[in-house]
Parts: sequence; structure tokens; C-alpha cells
Amino acid sequence: MTDDIRLAFAHPSERAEASSQTPCDRISLRDYVVEVEIGAFQQERGKLQRVRFNVVVEVLPLSGPIDDDVDRILSYDKVTEAIGIELEAERLNLLETLAARVAERILLEPQAERVFVRIEKLDRGPFALGVEIVRSRDGVHLAGQDHVEAPHPRVVYLSNAAVAAPHLGDWIDQLAAMDAPLILCVGAAELPAPQAGNALAQRRIDLLAIEQNAWTLAAHDRRCKVVGTRTELDWAMKNGQICIWAPSKIVLDAVDGPSASPRDAVALVAWFAAEMQATELLVIGDDAPDAAMPVRVADVSATSLQ
Repeated sequence: MTDDIRLAFAHPSERAEASSQTPCDRISLRDYVVEVEIGAFQQERGKLQRVRFNVVVEVLPLSGPIDDDVDRILSYDKVTEAIGIELEAERLNLLETLAARVAERILLEPQAERVFVRIEKLDRGPFALGVEIVRSRDGVHLAGQDHVEAPHPRVVYLSNAAVAAPHLGDWIDQLAAMDAPLILCVGAAELPAPQAGNALAQRRIDLLAIEQNAWTLAAHDRRCKVVGTRTELDWAMKNGQICIWAPSKIVLDAVDGPSASPRDAVALVAWFAAEMQATELLVIGDDAPDAAMPVRVADVSATSLQ
């Protein structure tokens, strides 16, 4: 077996040692196993699977004695914390995405110079499926540097009566002129939805029914774009785009998802508004939900929302 082949399957610590160009110290996390929901396949949704992490971090040797001072070294806890933070941030489809995010978060630590991350799924068969990456401080854009905080939007729920109201365009004009980015939300149309005997399948059907109604709303006003990901929402808010929330991806990918059913659209929107750290939730044509931010209610007959 050649050295290249051996190293391809070696532990990240051996790969780090073989490829190092400068003297360095290394800390490692071996065989760290957690249960998490991850994966792009439908059969991986709604269930936990074991994922194993092996991480090696290269750090520059300390100048002078350590003096047994924990504050002078890169703590192992920083490695496990980086994994935990990224697992809790959102549900991911790809190990590659998770590995890159864990590596970039570790490289935020001032001592870290290069990091090897190997992640393996253990429950997809009688084998391990995985990915391994290496990232260096000078080779990646570090998350958190040059960070611009996402704006806080105004989230507006429109009942079906509000969507059909003759002054819908006037409302959107008024809301667009206010002092916060605008995200519009709707519930399902007043049509019978297909019924499934499986709770997870029914949840998807109900979310898709909301998205169908979102597209109906978008057809009323070309300024409004249907948006389904947090990345698109952040971009749209920073660039003055009016959004209509398509909930499926954010709801299904949430680690700590909403307790509200998609059929309780106002409660679902209240959860979303809290996730987006909205400045205000405005409900037009329905009752106010319990919410973690200021809530206003407007009647469908109202012509002014100021």
C-alpha cells in the first residue's frame, strides 16, 4: 500500500502530521459520537442517527512556559462547543456543509491555524459513510469576521380575506414605506387539503398548501417574491426586497421547530417572527397570537396601517 493510499484512510492526526509545513502542536478529538437529524434523503427526516466526529486542530507552539494555565491553550471544550453550536443552528442535509461550518468556527479561535474535520454517519448500513476536510486560517473566510447583522423585519400576516381585499396594494405601499424590511406571510387557502394517515406527510402537505397561497399572493404584486431560505431572506432584507415566506424549508430544518401546526397559521407565523427577531408582528384579518414581540391587529376594512 502506498503512503498516499494509507494516509487517505488514516486518522486526521496522521494526515496532519504528514502534511504539516511548519512546526506546530496539535490537539485532537477522537470518536466523538452524537445523535442528530441530518441528511438529504427523505428516510433521514424525522429520525436521529449517530454521527462520529474526529477533529485535529493545529496550533502554533506557545512562546514561554504554559504555567499550567488553561487560558493559554486551545481548550478541547472549544472543539465540542463548535460542533454543538453548528448542530443546533439548523438542520443540515450535507455532512460537507456541517464539516465546513465546524472548521470555520474552530478557526475563529486565535490559537487555531489549521483544522482537519472527519464526520461519519454510522447508521446508514454496516459501514461508515463520511467526509473529511482540511481548512487553514489563511484559506477560508472566517465566519463572524466582517459580520453584518441581519436587519430586523416587520412580519405581516395576511388572512385570506386580507389577500382578497381591494386595498391590498395600498397596504403593501404603506408597509414598504415603513422603517423595517417587510416579510409577508399567509396561511393555506380555504380549500380542502389532501389528508394523509401519516403525521409527517400531513405536515408537509399542510406546509405546501401555505406555499401555494404564497404564490397566489405574489401574483397580486410583482414587488413581492416568494422566499424559502434564511439566506435568501437575509439578502432580500438587506437589499430592500419584499418577501413572502414559504415555510417548508425553515420549519422542517429547524432544530427546535415550532409546536404550532401549519393549520394554525397565525401561531406558526408568530414562531417565525420570533426566529427572525422581528420588530413587530402585524396581523391583518385575524386574532392576535401569543408572541415574543409586539403584536398589532388590523381589521380587513382598515385602509391605513400607520
